[in-house]
Amino acid sequence: MTESIDRFLRLDEVLHTTGLGKNTVYRRIREGTFPKQVRIGPNSVAWRQSEIVKWMREISSND
Repeated sequence: MTESIDRFLRLDEVLHTTGLGKNTVYRRIREGTFPKQVRIGPNSVAWRQSEIVKWMREISSND
């Protein structure tokens, strides 16, 4: 069984991939409608690529 590698995406990459603005991302996290970030260091957070892809699929399937 092969496991796919799940990348960590930093904020710039998340904004570029989703087309959302920074304020919108953080507002949706607070609302519970966007994947939460993962702490990857003392002053660093990122998002799992798989969670962003899943979120984008769910959003597009609601259209």
